[in-house]
Parts: sequence; C-alpha cells; structure tokens
Amino acid sequence: MSGPASARALYFRLLSYVRPYAKAFSVAVLCMVAAAATEPLFPALMKPLLDGGFGPGKQPLVPPILFAAGLVGIFVIRGVLTFTSSYFLAWVANRVVLDLRAAMFARLVRFPAKFFDDHSSGAVLSKIAYDVGGVTAAATSVLTVAVKDSIAVLGLLAWLFYLNWKLTLVALAVGPLIALFVRLLSKRLRSMAREAQHSMGDLVHVLEETIECHKVVKVFGGQAYESARFERANQRLRGFNMRQTVPAALTTPVTHFLAATALSIILYIAMEDSLGGRITVGEFASFFTAMLMLLAPLKHLTEINAPLQRGLAAAESVFELIDAPVEEDRGTRQLARAGGEIEFQNVSLTYPTRTEPALSSVSFALRPGETVALVGGSGGGKTTLANLLPRFYAPQSGRILLDGHDLQALTLESLRANLALVSQDVVLFNDSIRANIAYGGMGGAGEQEVIAAAEAAHAMEFIREMPQGLETLIGENGMRLSGGQRQRLAIARALLKNAPVLILDEATSALDSESERLVQAALETLMRGRTTLVIAHRLSTIERADRIVVLDRGRIAESGTHAELIAHGGVYEKLYRIQFATDGVKAAV
Repeated sequence: MSGPASARALYFRLLSYVRPYAKAFSVAVLCMVAAAATEPLFPALMKPLLDGGFGPGKQPLVPPILFAAGLVGIFVIRGVLTFTSSYFLAWVANRVVLDLRAAMFARLVRFPAKFFDDHSSGAVLSKIAYDVGGVTAAATSVLTVAVKDSIAVLGLLAWLFYLNWKLTLVALAVGPLIALFVRLLSKRLRSMAREAQHSMGDLVHVLEETIECHKVVKVFGGQAYESARFERANQRLRGFNMRQTVPAALTTPVTHFLAATALSIILYIAMEDSLGGRITVGEFASFFTAMLMLLAPLKHLTEINAPLQRGLAAAESVFELIDAPVEEDRGTRQLARAGGEIEFQNVSLTYPTRTEPALSSVSFALRPGETVALVGGSGGGKTTLANLLPRFYAPQSGRILLDGHDLQALTLESLRANLALVSQDVVLFNDSIRANIAYGGMGGAGEQEVIAAAEAAHAMEFIREMPQGLETLIGENGMRLSGGQRQRLAIARALLKNAPVLILDEATSALDSESERLVQAALETLMRGRTTLVIAHRLSTIERADRIVVLDRGRIAESGTHAELIAHGGVYEKLYRIQFATDGVKAAV
C-alpha cells in the first residue's frame, strides 16, 4: 500500500482493533486531554505574578501562598492524569497485540500447503513476533500523543493570541514549513521501515536454520559459513535501521531551528514593544514562557511521524498475513465414517515451479481394507499422490473419490476426520507423551484409551520406564526419544484416531533391527482393517501388500502383486534387484 488514501485506510483498520477497548482507551485519552489542558496555566500565572508581585511598593495580585500552592497543584494533577493515561494506554496496547497475534495465528493454521512452500518460516515468525509491536505504537501511542500535544498546542496558541495576536501570527508562519518537511520524510521512513521488516525475517530465518541444523553445522564445519550468512543479514538489517534514523533524527533539529528563528523574531519585536511601553513585563514573560512551552509538544508532534510510518509499514506486513487466503473449502457434503473405498480417476498435477508434470493421468482404485503400496524412483510422484488425499493440494484435472464422493465436494473437516497419517518425518510436539498421542481432536480421550493405543503400538514398554510415564515431556520434536520410540508414538496417535483410511510414509529404513521389528509389528496392527496407502522406500517391507503400483515420472508404469511384478520383469523387478543387491553388500560389510 502507498499514498495518503491507503495510509488512511490502513490506519482506520488498525483503529478497529482498538474499538473493543473503547472505554479504557477513552479514559486514557480523556486523562491526556485533561493533562494537556493544564499546559497554558503555568504561563498564565506568570503575568499577574510579574505585573503585580515584584518591585518596591507593589502589592501582589495573587497572594504568594496561593501562587505556590497553585503551582504544586498543577503538577500533582498532571502527574495523576499522566499516570492514569499511561496505564490504560499500555493495557489497550497489549490487548491489541494479543488480538492481532491471535488473528495471525488463527490464519496461519489454516493456510494451504502452498503458502508454506512459498514463504520461509523465518519471515512468518518475524511477522508474528516482531511486526505486531510496531503496529501497536501506531494504533495507540501515536494517536494519543497526537491528541494530547495537539490540545496543548491549541491551548498555548489560544493564550498567545489572547496576549498578542500579531506576535502569534509570526509564530504560526513556520507551521507550513514544518509540515512540508515532515511530509517529505514520511515516504522514505515508510520505505525503510518496510525493508527493515523484510530484513528481520531473513535474520530470523538464518537463526532458525542454524538452530535446527546445528549437528550438520558442527560436523561439516559450517560455523564460519553460517556466521557469514548471519553477518550479511545482520548488516542488511542495520543498514535499513540506520536509513530510518537519518530522516527521523533530522526532524527535531530542523523543527527546533525553524521554531527558534520564529522565536528570535518574536523576541526582537516584543522587546521593541516593551521599550515603547506597548507591552508589560508580565505579558512579555508570559508570552515568552508560553512560546518555550510550545516547543515540547511541537517536537512530539513532529517526532510521531517516524513511529507512525514504522507502524504503518508493520501494519502492511501484519495485514498481509491476516488477508492471505486460507485453504479453500468449497465442499458441502459431510461424510460420516467412511467405508474406505478410494478411486483415482485420470489425476494430473504440475507444480508451478516445474514444467514436467508430477502426475499425469493416474488412475487406480483401493478397495475397503486393501493395502496398496506406491513405489518408484525419486520424483516419480509417490508423495504428491499421497498429498492429494488430505487435499493438501488439488489435482489440476481428474478426480479422487472416497466412497463414491468427489473429495472436493466433501468438507475438509469431515474428509480429514477419516484419515490418519504416519510420516517418515515424525512430527511430535514439545509436550507430554499423553498430549502427543491424544492430539488435537482426540484431546478428550480417556487414559485407558491412550494406554490401549500405546500398547498396540508397542510404546508402553518404554513409556513405563520413564519417571513421569505418560506425563513425561519429550522435548522439541521428541528429541529425548530414539527414532523407533518417536515412530511408535506417531503410530499410537494414528491408532487412537482409529480412522478408516491410513496414509503411511514408511519410516523403518533408518531404524536399527530391534526398533524396526517393533515398529513393523505396530504398523501391522495399525493397518489391520484399514484402507492403507503406503509410500514405500524399502521394497522388502511391502512384499505382502495387496497390490503394488509402480510410478515412473508421474505415470503408472505397472501394477500388481509382488510375485506378479517380479515375474513380469519390468521396472519393479529392476528396482527390487538393485535394492536387494545393495542390501546384500551392506549385510556383508
């Protein structure tokens, strides 16, 4: 977004997040207004004090004790009002941060898979963690400073006009010059703030990758390389921050110079008038004091431009995430528990970044309770085909049917309620074992149900050995568990869900023999009575599949049982022979 109209729309949208807390915000603004209204009182007290309170034989217009008490009273009242406004303003700002982050996260968990393909996690984290902070300054503190200091300026100007309207007009002559200067700086401030936010995303991305891949960094001596990457991202961020600093820092000295010029002219004219007897000492002191007091609110009003532009740039980033499209769910049909019959009809898909199709006119079916294994070389389309079932992606042509219903006609919630996924990249959360098994929609499962699923997955034998049992925290992605233990927890989660359709990205190839035996036994329990689509990497593990579909460059090369495909002597037989020879060499070593 750019231009005044866009900035206004953006700002009013920001204020919509303040609206639910209008009462607290109103208290903060009213207290600021009241505090600002006391600004002219101090210079107003100067006139009667100096005109009647000094000099031999003069009787003070205001008793000294009342003047002293009034001065203390003004600052006590201003202190109370300032504290109250600051407290309620901070309360509203933190509520706005809470609501914006909640809105961003609510969108995040509903984004399609393509969003995560196109955006680095560091950039997304930066938006949610950092950009929101800049938004709240624009939505709350900038507005209240503008209100408070504008009222202070108006009050002081009213007093100045009352004292001497001619001199006040001289003071106002610098206003248009200050406004023009601030306007010229605004565009650059917003541009640099936007680039700084992008750079922060890059910095967080490098940090995240280095933390996640710390073992590879250590083993392959990547410390210097990663340090150089971080240094480049860090320097880029520093550069944009410094480019923001230059126009922001220029605002105050230029404003002060213009104001001082006007003040000097006023001082000269006032002294001339004083010598001519056209102005009293009290009027002169009061006018001069009010002019000096006018500098502070003017300074604040010009300085809010920098946080305002940063806030608007942050708002662009925040609302870009909030407005990003979520997963399409045009389905209207609610599917109860599925029978498990699946049919792929001429399914084709080409990724935007590739010219060669990932899938091309793929057709086959799975009967209820049948296990079908997908095999083939890397890039053959196995994972793509499995990703179409939960509608992580949609085919560009063709249809996929579940119990005769087109997947696109089913609601996402009812479709995914009938699916369970066990991936080779086990996904666990930094929570207890119980929470990882009874995850999401299964959170209300009883302890006996969780234990039964863990028993069936051969997981209870290691869970019982842990000090807190099911309540044991397993660390980020189960880092405190072995590979086999993590895999068995993922299987227990799928068992507890008890979905009729299972997508199994086989994960026994990286396990030791004992772990593989236990995981394989758990998988057999899991697959029993379910329609299972297996992405096979080790061909020896799917020999007992009801049917094997061989994919080659997105097309079905052949299909049949293990024995039929070996006898046929085609692609599968060659893959099996190569893998058998490789496994034999490994065993000999």
